Amino acid sequence: MRLTRLILLALFGTAAVACSPSTDGPTEGTTETAAAPEGDENPLLAPSALPYGAPDFMRLRDEHLLPALEQGMREAREEIRAITENPEPPTFENTLEAWERSGQRLSRARRVFSQLNAADGNETRQAIAREIAPLLAAHDDAILLDPALFARVAALHEARDALALSAEQTRLLERRHTQMVRAGAALPETSQARLREINQELATLQNRFQDNFRDDAATFGHVLHDRESLAGLSPDLVSRAAADARERGFDDAWVFTLAEPVVFGVLREAEDRGLRETLYRAYKNRGNNGNEFDNNALAGQIAALRAERAALLDFPSHAHFIADDNMAGHPDAVMEMLDQLWTPALANARREAERLQQQIEREGDDFALAPWDWWFYAERVRAAEYAFDEDQLRPYLELGRVRDGAFDLAAELWGVSFERREDIPGYHPEVQVFEMFDADGRGMGLLYMDFLARPSKRFGAWMSAFQVQSALLDTAALVTNTSNFGPATEGEPVLLSFDQARTLFHEFGHAVHGLFSEVRYPSLSGTAVARDFVELPAQLLENWVPEPEMLARFALHHDTGEPMPVELVEALGAARRFNEGFAATEYLASSLVDMAWHLRGSAAPLIEDAIAFEDAVMRGHGLIPQILPRHRSTHFSHIFPGGYSAGYYSYIWAQVLDADAFEAFREQGLFDRELGEHLRRTILAVGDSRDPMEAYFEFRGAAPSIEPLLERRGLQPVEQAD
Repeated sequence: MRLTRLILLALFGTAAVACSPSTDGPTEGTTETAAAPEGDENPLLAPSALPYGAPDFMRLRDEHLLPALEQGMREAREEIRAITENPEPPTFENTLEAWERSGQRLSRARRVFSQLNAADGNETRQAIAREIAPLLAAHDDAILLDPALFARVAALHEARDALALSAEQTRLLERRHTQMVRAGAALPETSQARLREINQELATLQNRFQDNFRDDAATFGHVLHDRESLAGLSPDLVSRAAADARERGFDDAWVFTLAEPVVFGVLREAEDRGLRETLYRAYKNRGNNGNEFDNNALAGQIAALRAERAALLDFPSHAHFIADDNMAGHPDAVMEMLDQLWTPALANARREAERLQQQIEREGDDFALAPWDWWFYAERVRAAEYAFDEDQLRPYLELGRVRDGAFDLAAELWGVSFERREDIPGYHPEVQVFEMFDADGRGMGLLYMDFLARPSKRFGAWMSAFQVQSALLDTAALVTNTSNFGPATEGEPVLLSFDQARTLFHEFGHAVHGLFSEVRYPSLSGTAVARDFVELPAQLLENWVPEPEMLARFALHHDTGEPMPVELVEALGAARRFNEGFAATEYLASSLVDMAWHLRGSAAPLIEDAIAFEDAVMRGHGLIPQILPRHRSTHFSHIFPGGYSAGYYSYIWAQVLDADAFEAFREQGLFDRELGEHLRRTILAVGDSRDPMEAYFEFRGAAPSIEPLLERRGLQPVEQAD
């Protein structure tokens, strides 16, 4: 059952509201590569002796990566060939289960390499990624477009009502059949040939896009020699800038990079307006500097290829193709939601801009509010109107204690515990590995936590997995949480902003979604669910962070151990809805840009200037000049190299669900174990083994209501927005 039919009437049937987002993944190929040393067994190809079969990063070297990927592809092809050449008639066991068992060595190598390249990239790994991306795309197509494999799956799908399959088996058959049809297996050979070309081109271009904006950002470093320009900056931020300067060979200077904690720290704190503008422009212009890392043309090429692929599959646009296999069902439902949220969000943002302009003038300045001023003056207004300065929270949000707070929440809701495993290596010295135990002491899997920013790590925060849970394969989940906090200054604690604390809980929500999986088939495991449903567990856990009962458990002063003062907790609660118009508008702007890119048909002219296209889209929607989209097109990693193309709306879509789900905990108790176990059984454990809305119905007992989201965000109906 579509979410559209269930909640959009509730959402838009009377009055639209403005919301803000959460803060917020064959043809033969040969290559020349350095061989592993004589007698050196590749740890990605040999069984691991570590608990749960964890990757042995102590033995893994870069020269192991490409051979493991190549060997994995060869083995996977042979395993598929054994299925298609089986003379026996197709059965669920000899076709679908055999397919689920295949390719495990490749899956392992692919997952490990993907995380290494994203979280600790280097020139060698980036070169491997450029080389292997089109080969992997060709490999995937060779399986999904294999006519003999499709014939067997189609025969089973046709006879599914007579096969006496379990519910999970039926779901697997439906999903695999849909996957192959959407890949083009039912198309004529000429169309399939072009699809293969498109997928290989896309793999190459998407990889280049990711490398470009990462490398473009890495080249930036704003050097300051004037101490007066540091006015307003916290000692922590100043010490980090001094450390970055020393690392780059500057004495008596400060260097400001484009690490997100640095950029947003400057935007909130720096009294020097020129410093704010410099950092803001550099951050927003990643991939848009007319150099060898420019992504303007690449964005247009990627969008055009996606549109052509959608046309081959008989969809009007890539957005239609994506929505068809997600909860939204059709891009019209997405655009209806975005358009009706946009009006009140923008109205709220205009009022907020006026208030910030008044603050500027009250302080004796006569310039017009610009985008790089917003954070700074929002903090001034927050302090004046709510007696609340976000920097007051930082001493109480030490990274280790916030992490332990997330663990404590999991213990309360599900009875699980986490134990540090010093004997299991991470892929970087900063990675911490934890084993999760169920209430009965049963080990359930591993969580790799990689928190700190470093030049080798791409921007943002994400969850991924080295291995997924599967009863068929007898495997447990090995999941990762990766963020960009800090970076750490030697001898100093890592103190988080409130948004960063929410980010930690958000990614932890994804992690437990993977760790709690209890399904048989790996392709249905954990977070392998609809894109506009996958954010529900992550966003749900964010709700606990500002609750006074939760803060009392982890918000302790890093130096004294004293709990966060009651008056500060109360001020935090009072200010939670402050600046909501801005937050909603910059998120919705990016969502609208995403849809504009991907609603274009295959006959639309090629876009060569991505920023000009984006600016035109925003002018059409009336975006005010004081706000830019949260992610500009030339570094919009969610939609160009990432998996959220035509799906960035998912965060706000899932907010309806998470706010409604959290209301159940408000009603029954924030730490109610029985309700937590119910959530685990109905949503967290089932992966994609059942329809997501059916799972939500079982958890909540009814269709989701929009009202909890309205209350949580303090949103106004359209008729009250002006």
